[in-house]
Amino acid sequence: MPQKLKDVDVVVVGVGMVGSIIAKELAAAGYKVVGLERGQPRFTVPDFQGPSVHDELRFDIRKALMQDNAREAVTFRNQSSQTALPIRRWESFLPGTGLGGSHVHWNGQTYRFQENDFVLATKTRERYGADFLDADLTIQDWGVSYAELEPHYDRFEYLLGTSGKAGNLQGKIQPGGDPFESVRSRDYPTPPMKEHFQGAMFRKAATELGYHPYPQPSSNLSQPYTNPEGVKLNACVFCGFCERYACEHYAKAVPQTIILPVLLKNPNFELRTGCQVQRINLDSSKKKATGVTYIDAAGREFEQPAALVITSSFALNNVRMLLLSGIGKPYDPATGKGVVGRNYAYQTMSSVASFFDDDVIVNPFMASGASGTLINDFAGDNFDHTKLGFIGGAFVGAVNTNGRPIQYHPVPPGTATWGKDWKQAVAKHYNHTVMFSIHGSSMSQRQNYLDLDPTYKDAWGQPLLRMTFDFPRNDLAMAQYVTGKAVEIGKAMGAKQVAGNPRKGPYTTTQYQTTHNTGGTVMGTDPATSVVNKSLQSWDVPNVFIVGASNFPQNPSWNPTNTIGALTYWAVDQLKNKYLKNPGQLVSA
Repeated sequence: MPQKLKDVDVVVVGVGMVGSIIAKELAAAGYKVVGLERGQPRFTVPDFQGPSVHDELRFDIRKALMQDNAREAVTFRNQSSQTALPIRRWESFLPGTGLGGSHVHWNGQTYRFQENDFVLATKTRERYGADFLDADLTIQDWGVSYAELEPHYDRFEYLLGTSGKAGNLQGKIQPGGDPFESVRSRDYPTPPMKEHFQGAMFRKAATELGYHPYPQPSSNLSQPYTNPEGVKLNACVFCGFCERYACEHYAKAVPQTIILPVLLKNPNFELRTGCQVQRINLDSSKKKATGVTYIDAAGREFEQPAALVITSSFALNNVRMLLLSGIGKPYDPATGKGVVGRNYAYQTMSSVASFFDDDVIVNPFMASGASGTLINDFAGDNFDHTKLGFIGGAFVGAVNTNGRPIQYHPVPPGTATWGKDWKQAVAKHYNHTVMFSIHGSSMSQRQNYLDLDPTYKDAWGQPLLRMTFDFPRNDLAMAQYVTGKAVEIGKAMGAKQVAGNPRKGPYTTTQYQTTHNTGGTVMGTDPATSVVNKSLQSWDVPNVFIVGASNFPQNPSWNPTNTIGALTYWAVDQLKNKYLKNPGQLVSA
């Protein structure tokens, strides 16, 4: 029998970026909050200090900051007819663990979604007709609008200190910014990062082709900054160790540098690490959560009663927690019924390599996780899709994040994959190649979903999450089209050789693509097609809120972190100003 602990007002499952913000806000409002984190505590000092933090073998190859998949893996298959097997090496995506979660090892790329993205199903049918979409696509509107989220985007960017240049300031297009962005109430809190040489080359060529380049919004800061919580950050030094790494310089906006110093001082908050939550407990009606059960690092089982449960884990783990807890009806792709696990989506990544002569010196190692120049001319619905046969798009940019020796070795197509010829090609092209990222949308479709694996279990005897996913035909067509446009930019830059690599199927977990897993607990206005309402409150258990990328009904063209942050502050507003004043269902079905 688990040991029953003293009741608290709120229990937060997962103390990453989302959990840290929500816990801080509710503890500051006077509520007793317990944060349960399965990983260990870690801080910039002493845990993120050099030179050990720049160990490429440890962090890039052996994935030291990631979820321990010897104890808690995910199983995968492309189709429901196949048998899923556990992913025992993280390659395609990298779920984090430990205090601060995946936000510790993010790149700092900080984009807003566009107004159209939140009403994608409606706007697509209005512009292209009801029959334009592939019948298998299950896209839907979010239930919340860009206008409702804009103040929360703003608040999150000022918490991070994001460096950038506004493109649409209070309805006026700003020179040098992104003219396609939706209206923002004020500029970024800090100016853009310095443009590296390959970004300048890209900007010149893209401008000559009639496109609209702008500096990548970055939460690796361009200058020192003190955020509204009173926490100080430093300027990025372009060390090239961002994704997969923590930051030793206090220059990357992560929970340890933006919110945890404030949260951990509040006596209303208690952090417990090494705690593996097993389930959210329900009363006999199955309509009310009574708290959670967890196992600590010593193997002891505890029941933590709470009036309010918030699950704020990595997207995949949010879905698994609901499935393990029996909250919401699991999705069945055969019938299209059920909601938990429905509308899993990813990101459709492609690339272009532009190879130059020896007199063009790129210096790829002078980079950060979000230093770059890009265009949104082919992102979202910023271009006419009428004759293209797909929806969605991608941003294109010279946004290379590093030149680290183990992982970064661009060579032209046809080069040997090992041996003397490969080594010579790496030496020749390392400093003379510009890499483009083509970062594309991922449309949800009927066949892609998440459920519990019937065979494999974790170290605590719980079923693993099973992922069934392959790239939709829609997304592969999009990748082919936008990659072709990116190749034209590489040629306009004067490259000696340009190699486009559009995304092709089938999806594989053995190659890194992106950590942007979304969906499975999607938000919406209809309980038949969504897990949470627009307030991010469970339709089935009103005192459970689920917050994270798992709320996305499909994934737009841009990195998800800024929108997760906006949803976090939106949820805080719903909790503080509505739910906690009068607990109950906030939205009628």
